[in-house]
Amino acid sequence: MNFYRDATWVLEYVEKTESQGRVAGSLQTLVLNSCKRYKLKTNPKHIYAAVNSCWLYTEFLDTVLQRSKILKDIPKKKGEPAFNKTTIKLLVHDLLFSKSKRIQMGKHPIKEFVLKHKTRLNSELVRLKLKLKVTDLKQLVNDNKSDVTPVRWIRINPVRSHSKEKEVLAELQKKFPTQVTSWTEIAPGTIYHDEYVPNLFGVHPGDKITSHELYRTGKIIIQDRASCFPAHILNAQKSDVVIDACAAPGNKTTHVAAHIFQDEEPDSVKIHAFEKDPERAKTLRTMIKAAGCSKGIDVHVGDFTKIAKPSTFPNVTGFIVDPSCSGSGIFGRKTIDEHNRSKEQTSTVPKEEDGNAVPTEEDYQDIAEKDLRTRLQKLSSFQFEIVRYALSFPSAKKLVYSTCSIHAEENERIVIDLLLDSKVKEAGWRVRKRAGVIPAWPRRGLYSEFEEVFRNEEEARELAEACIRVSPKEDGGIGFFAVCFERD
Repeated sequence: MNFYRDATWVLEYVEKTESQGRVAGSLQTLVLNSCKRYKLKTNPKHIYAAVNSCWLYTEFLDTVLQRSKILKDIPKKKGEPAFNKTTIKLLVHDLLFSKSKRIQMGKHPIKEFVLKHKTRLNSELVRLKLKLKVTDLKQLVNDNKSDVTPVRWIRINPVRSHSKEKEVLAELQKKFPTQVTSWTEIAPGTIYHDEYVPNLFGVHPGDKITSHELYRTGKIIIQDRASCFPAHILNAQKSDVVIDACAAPGNKTTHVAAHIFQDEEPDSVKIHAFEKDPERAKTLRTMIKAAGCSKGIDVHVGDFTKIAKPSTFPNVTGFIVDPSCSGSGIFGRKTIDEHNRSKEQTSTVPKEEDGNAVPTEEDYQDIAEKDLRTRLQKLSSFQFEIVRYALSFPSAKKLVYSTCSIHAEENERIVIDLLLDSKVKEAGWRVRKRAGVIPAWPRRGLYSEFEEVFRNEEEARELAEACIRVSPKEDGGIGFFAVCFERD
């Protein structure tokens, strides 16, 4: 019962978050955050498995629960329902959709209540499958097993290694004795030394890293290769002072610290990390502490554009700006997106008398496209404003803007709008050319976006080449975009 109680809290947290607007990030992130918030003792992996599957089948579960009238039969205790509806939903899910078709708990009144309705629940499930013309509802569910990273990327943390990177590498080679020359050749037990980011390595996602001593001591950090690009491009030096404007969870922040402090123990603040969400700020501090950078990074809780004044930070020379985005390039988004899409379809398309949606494929596409454009318009407006604000700091000389999005609205078009902005131009900002932005990386910005605005073909080509794009999976990790602004 403890498991179902904990899973109920998490599922209610996820549903409450979703009801307040479209969910940002992955379902896995939401589950982990809620487990931390409620300080649950149940293994988060087990809760995620239950909640994830429940969300995949939620449309069918709701139909079965409604037509079986099980929720109306919940007994009263002192005038209130004796059993939680979300807990019942989880139990019915296990009874109807799990591999074992069993409720995994001992004798308990709520279990007896659900089992009393077993025949009716199964009958409604059979009716639903007949109506949908399938023999198994799995035929209509995307289990998203392919929505996972093809490579687990890890980087050596010089702040914790203290000039002993060779020893750390030797330990990695013990665990991964076979070195391959391309990430596409990675298999269990092998390791790939990345050619683009120093001290970055790729291993098979199935190989356990978190239990290794190197990870527990903070000498290696798990971070997607594309996520390493911003700090690598910024290339902050010991004389720099850097602001990470949207810092949580903190991988980019600690990577900047690795450049500034290198193999030395931080003794003064050189990085200011801003995070407006207090819960995420806690995660940020935990990451910074694990990386051994606490003395070198000052965490500010609040909206960067409101609490960071240019006059308060006159010596800041560099910026990392990785703001909220659609997350269209990250893994684990499909469950969230499918759920949102299903919700929008059933609430927007015409309905039959019994309340069942009868959308056409054109309805699906129109709704999804309209919603996406609305979201991107709001996000891009925010992204533009936060970067433009960062570019107003008096001593800033370089800024890396990045997103984990594949959409031009959040990427190339932000670059174009900034280059055309009068204040940005007046301040002398320009885009750093390809030669200073990981020149060997083959996938660059979309030329077609710049071509529409900059009629000079050479200029448009140069701007596109200055941008970096990373394609999800195809390039060995998440989808990503990065560009560097600089001035004299």
